[in-house]
Amino acid sequence: MNRLLALTTAAALALAAVPAAAQDSSAQAVAAHFTAPEAAQFSKQIERDLADRGARVAMVFRTGRARSALPEGISYTHGAFWVYRTITTADGRQLSGYAVYNLYAGDGHAWAKDRSRLVQDYPFDFTRGSFVDDVAVIVPSPEMQRRILAVIDSPGYERLHNPAYSLVANPWAGRYQNCTDFMLDVVGAAAWQSDDPARIRADLKAHYEPTIVKASTVMRVFGPIADSRLKTDDQKGPIRTATYESLAAFMDKNGLLESAYTLNFQRN
Repeated sequence: MNRLLALTTAAALALAAVPAAAQDSSAQAVAAHFTAPEAAQFSKQIERDLADRGARVAMVFRTGRARSALPEGISYTHGAFWVYRTITTADGRQLSGYAVYNLYAGDGHAWAKDRSRLVQDYPFDFTRGSFVDDVAVIVPSPEMQRRILAVIDSPGYERLHNPAYSLVANPWAGRYQNCTDFMLDVVGAAAWQSDDPARIRADLKAHYEPTIVKASTVMRVFGPIADSRLKTDDQKGPIRTATYESLAAFMDKNGLLESAYTLNFQRN
């Protein structure tokens, strides 16, 4: 793992001058909070924490905006699966480390802001998008780790992806999807051993309780930056969306969770 971490640190230094991106779940999001060496250090700290816990699959969440600028009930704005595995480098070498599996919205340049893609990148790419000194972590139960990895490595992983993106996608509706909603669908696929989105949606409606956010708060917080990414026509009544908190509660309630916690950056 140390050789892979050295490579990601070098990449961090090369990208030190990249300007901050406005939207945390966009591809190549960069926040001004960490210097490139600090982002590399924090990503290394997260990897070591997960490795010490024996986590082959974990779900990690970052915050891409100041907490004071987020709606009540939402503490993290982007999440992804971290998977410990053998990684083939560009020059053909094979190293062991964590690969990160994301759903990213477009930035309006590489692709449209209201469309998403599944992108695999690395821990430094994840931590450089954080606006605060902490991440949240869900470590699934060992059996769920095995099942989630099986989903990620199967054709069903792509079938679970809906490229129609909304910042506050309703996880009960399925019309739109955001990163946490996609993670919830993967967890559902692993729990119920199905890659049928309609069946997973029905099971989630029966067993998963989304986070409710006031419509006025959503418009006040996200309206000025959201443009085409803020869609609410999949909502009936309260605005329901998937968050780290509601996902962790669902997994805990249904025996799918080993631990859920926050990890603070240890500055030198």
